[in-house]
Amino acid sequence: METDEQIRDIFKKNRTIAVVGMSRNMQKPSNWIPVFFLSRNFKIVPVNPYAGRIKGLRSYPDLRDIPDRINILMIFRPEKEAESVVRTAVDRHRGKGDIDVIWLQEGRSEAAAQIAEAEGITFIQGRCMYREYKRLTRKK
Repeated sequence: METDEQIRDIFKKNRTIAVVGMSRNMQKPSNWIPVFFLSRNFKIVPVNPYAGRIKGLRSYPDLRDIPDRINILMIFRPEKEAESVVRTAVDRHRGKGDIDVIWLQEGRSEAAAQIAEAEGITFIQGRCMYREYKRLTRKK
C-alpha cells in the first residue's frame, strides 16, 4: 500500500492519464472524475470503443491505439475485466516504456495487482483517485 507521500509524488510527477472506460454520461464518476483531473491541468486520454470524442477529447477504442506517452492508467471497468486491461497495459509498458501507475477505480483484483507489480508498475486499488487527490492536495 502506497503512503500518502508516494501518492502525492505520483500526482506531482505524472500528468498524462489514460482512462479505460471513460463514459460520455456526465453523471457517472467515469466521466466527472477524469474531467476533474482535466480541470487540474492533467492531460486526459479517454479509452472507450463506443465514443469518438468525450468532452471534446479524442477517445481511443483500445489502450494500444494511443500514440502518446501515458503515465497513469485509470481503470473504470468491472473488477472481472481488470486483469485483461492490466495485461494489455503490461504489454504496452514493455513495448513503449510507459504506464508507470495503474489505478483501479472500482473493485479490487489481486490477480491484476500481481501482474502489474511483477512488471514493476505501481498498482493502486481500494482507493478513489479523486478522493486521494482532494485529500492530499488541500490547503492546510
